[in-house]
Amino acid sequence: MSDMQDLLEIPKDFVKDGTQFMTRCTKPDRREFIQISKAVGVGFLVMGAIGYLIKLIHIPVNNILVGAA
Repeated sequence: MSDMQDLLEIPKDFVKDGTQFMTRCTKPDRREFIQISKAVGVGFLVMGAIGYLIKLIHIPVNNILVGAA
């Protein structure tokens, strides 16, 4: 019987933790939202620039390797 109670406690604890988490969460204010959006935008630009530079270096190296064959 103890095993059954342990199995029933898992969903109860999950729901309890979930409701506590949702009550603590707040919507970001305008300043915080703009700051997060800027950080995400900068991250996209940095990752895009890194990908572009890798592709820029990869194409000539690949042509040298494949063209030599």
